[in-house]
Amino acid sequence: MSLSAVCPLLGFAAEYLVNSPDGRIAVTVSDDGGRAMYEVKYDDKVFIGKSELGLVTNIGDFSRDLILSNVDRKSISESYELRNIKCSHVDYSANEMVCSFEKDGSRVMAVVFRVSNRDVAFRYVVNAPKGKFCCVVKEEKTSFRMPVGTTTFLCPQSKPMTGFAGTAPSYETRYTCDGPIGKNGWSFGYTFPCLFRNGDNGWVLLSETGTDGNYCGCRLLGESDGNYRVGFPMAEECNGWGDTTVQMALPGETPWRTITLGATLANIVETTVAWDLVKPKYTTGHKYEYGKGTWSWIIGMDSSCNFDEQRRYIDFAAAMGYRSVLIDALWDVQIGYDRIEQLAEYGRQKGVGLYLWYNSNGSWNHAPQSPRGIMNDPIKRKEEMRWMKKAGILGIKVDFFGGDKQMMMQLYEQILTDANDNNLLVIFHGCTLPRGWERMYPNYAASEAVLASENLHFSQGSCDTEAHCGTIHPFIRNTVGSMDFGGSALNKFYNANNKTGSRRVTTDVYALATAVLFQSPVQHFALAPNNLDDAPTWAIDFMKQVPTTWDEVRFVDGYPGRYVIMARRSGDKWYVAGINATGEPLKKTLALPMFDAGKTVNMYMNDKLSNVKVSKKKTVSVVIPDNGGVVITD
Repeated sequence: MSLSAVCPLLGFAAEYLVNSPDGRIAVTVSDDGGRAMYEVKYDDKVFIGKSELGLVTNIGDFSRDLILSNVDRKSISESYELRNIKCSHVDYSANEMVCSFEKDGSRVMAVVFRVSNRDVAFRYVVNAPKGKFCCVVKEEKTSFRMPVGTTTFLCPQSKPMTGFAGTAPSYETRYTCDGPIGKNGWSFGYTFPCLFRNGDNGWVLLSETGTDGNYCGCRLLGESDGNYRVGFPMAEECNGWGDTTVQMALPGETPWRTITLGATLANIVETTVAWDLVKPKYTTGHKYEYGKGTWSWIIGMDSSCNFDEQRRYIDFAAAMGYRSVLIDALWDVQIGYDRIEQLAEYGRQKGVGLYLWYNSNGSWNHAPQSPRGIMNDPIKRKEEMRWMKKAGILGIKVDFFGGDKQMMMQLYEQILTDANDNNLLVIFHGCTLPRGWERMYPNYAASEAVLASENLHFSQGSCDTEAHCGTIHPFIRNTVGSMDFGGSALNKFYNANNKTGSRRVTTDVYALATAVLFQSPVQHFALAPNNLDDAPTWAIDFMKQVPTTWDEVRFVDGYPGRYVIMARRSGDKWYVAGINATGEPLKKTLALPMFDAGKTVNMYMNDKLSNVKVSKKKTVSVVIPDNGGVVITD
């Protein structure tokens, strides 16, 4: 273990250093001026300048007048299997340093640092003073000071109770790329994860993981000098219901703050830090089945949620060899519970299961779509889920959450645990970012938490910028959690007649590429039954076979907002996928060491399928059209 310390002398600040196992990352922790501070370097270059740590609680201000009194160190070496994230087997190694801080002669708080070869993570542990068994965390002082010249790739947080039916914030705003530091979004900060470029030195991704009902979801607040602070939810979230602070039993732990960094984007794309730091919160005796599915709503909207159309989509899913059909909003009034049972039985005969949409709502926004008033009510929710189990429903999609307050995090957890009792997988929409939930909750599948495919139906402008947005998500949102995007449309138009409505400007191969680039173990693609006749055979055949669970991911090339090329492995089969939003054809010679020299591989490009040979140097040359894609498979 590479660790060193500068011992405190009378009148001087204590300062301790912990390195990553490979020595490239160095974290220095100190009690400068009575404040808990830290700094992060990569290859001896500052990536996070000297930044503040600490908590303000109702039993004490643990951000001032602190003494770093003790440090404990150990090495962490763990392995785990998780088939619903980007990498099915993970070997995690890190150096841990626990920094204990005293105030007024009492040890009040510790900060636990974990430093791996890609990531820095830390969390707070609040001690229990004599006679105190709980506290209120009023504020985090956690900050991240970016070096001068850093540029940003950030998603602004929305003003609460705005957007459709007052459902914001729901992590559904557009990222700004190559922006300067020193701003604060639309005055409300930014949603995690947050990507920064430290000039030619490399990249930094900030996020958090391990958030459950014991804490709130946080955001990042920008300051004019390039410092960023962790911010708690806004009072107006959830229609003003619930505290913006955190109630904590003592001793208590906060979620982890994570910093992923590297000279290239490879560490960002390939990180598993969101899951390395958490453990399952409960076990399950049910083996959940992931896979591909269809849904009518993205093309046909509300009117498509009727019995006959859903039966047609079940037939379509069966023809594609898909696992499920998602029946979206208003099924309770337009189909009814008895006929849902009939559809479930019909699907069972075809080998196709059902997901059912629900409104999360109680009193936190005005979204009218039903079923509503069930998922927020513990009695009705349990009864409903028992009915779903009896009917053989595979899972639920719960939409329109109210914000990031602690009580809303508790609702997510309650839905997940009740669903697990009834063998139901859970997808969240109109929701917060998942924070390690794939490992924490065995029946969690995915979350939206992104400006997803529905906007392509609603807006030609969204269609025109589809590729630009698509090149961002693999570097930011999708790096830290499964992303339920609902894309890969092969219709020319977002309408059931395929002749009117918003027009797709991306190529068919783009649709195939995003099926690989956008990771989620359950994928409800925006395909339609007419695609069996009007889409290219090679495209339909690919969409029948593309996996939704992966064993490995590798960064190949790219830049957020311009282009992305990645490789994913399922079993022994590799899929290399790329999309281009540069405004012109993108010429690249790709180094692909996963393929043998001289091997003939399949290449989907320029809306056709061809065979090419891997060169002796294990490279393949491509020319990806603007708004287009490429997929290479063995």
